[in-house]
Amino acid sequence: MSTKTMKLNLKVWRQKSADAPGKMVDYQLGDVSPEMSFLEMLDLLNEQLMKANDDPVAFDHDCREGICGSCGVVINGKAHGGKLRTTTCQLHMRSFNDGDTIHLEPWRAKAFPVIKDLVVNRKSFDRIIESGGFVSVSAGSAPDGNAVPIGKLVAEKAFDAAACIGCGACVAACKNASAMLFTSAKISQLATLPQGAVERGSRVTKMVAAMDLEGFGACTNEGECEAVCPKGISMKNITEMNYELLRANFSSRAKLE
Repeated sequence: MSTKTMKLNLKVWRQKSADAPGKMVDYQLGDVSPEMSFLEMLDLLNEQLMKANDDPVAFDHDCREGICGSCGVVINGKAHGGKLRTTTCQLHMRSFNDGDTIHLEPWRAKAFPVIKDLVVNRKSFDRIIESGGFVSVSAGSAPDGNAVPIGKLVAEKAFDAAACIGCGACVAACKNASAMLFTSAKISQLATLPQGAVERGSRVTKMVAAMDLEGFGACTNEGECEAVCPKGISMKNITEMNYELLRANFSSRAKLE
């Protein structure tokens, strides 16, 4: 028994380069299986475009398993399509209906300039990580996994923060294009664990400074970031980051006195 297919009306942001003007372009696509992933639907669209000697739609993807964070797209005004804890690549076409009109746009943020079509440059995230999101002190050879005892609650807290895949949905959903959820997750992950204690103060200072330098906006605690995060990163991490920053500032002042 064959599966019923759908016809869709797609409105896709097309932009040839970072300097070129962009616009929404209409496409009609048929034979879309409800069991296709959203990216497979885009593959089908690109096959149709290439057969017509047209330029395929550029979009980011890699693992297609909701792990790498590459596939971010704004779908009908919502990052990753708005389905709870679901990346674009894990979104299936059964979430849509035959004849639907679907709007596709790239992440919109000053710090995420468009490269082409739906692809944006997210190197600003990499630079935040490079500024201090790691442990650089010499710790000798790799210790046994159980050599440093870590309590269950502490380990779970660190793991929850480490689940961030850096997709940028939090930035795309925020009216201020804030990166505080992403940055705070990376800070919380290392600040929670004993391995990150040595650079705890300098890390948060450097990463927050790097975040501001990239042009990301401020947080207004409205929660759009947490709502669209495909990994459910909690806004509590932002509170933790602010605490860590205050702690580092007070520590620096005390040393000066």
